[in-house]
Amino acid sequence: EMIKDFLMTRKDHPTADVVFTNVRIEYPNISLGTVYRNLNLLADQGEINRIRMGDGVDHFDADTSNHCHVICKKCGCVRDIFMELSGEDVKRANENFDGKVLGEISYFYGICGDCLDK
Repeated sequence: EMIKDFLMTRKDHPTADVVFTNVRIEYPNISLGTVYRNLNLLADQGEINRIRMGDGVDHFDADTSNHCHVICKKCGCVRDIFMELSGEDVKRANENFDGKVLGEISYFYGICGDCLDK
């Protein structure tokens, strides 16, 4: 619960190392392995989202509502983007797949406002 509670206070999609560093302040005996196991368990159960950016470092998001993410190409931050998705991609994917596509995950890439201001 402490890991999930911590994630609910964040909008920056922290990594497991960031979660560990912050949770350890209140619970100094917690191990990095415990944090990793619980993050993966919460993600597998659908209680949090795991964001795989392709660089081998997972980020985590407590907001499980239907939304997309924008990844900054300069600083690597991950930001939420809330927009209406049409569902056409899932429909087209089902037409070209011999199984059943249940949903989609969309990542957008760009440059965040902070990096643009620099």
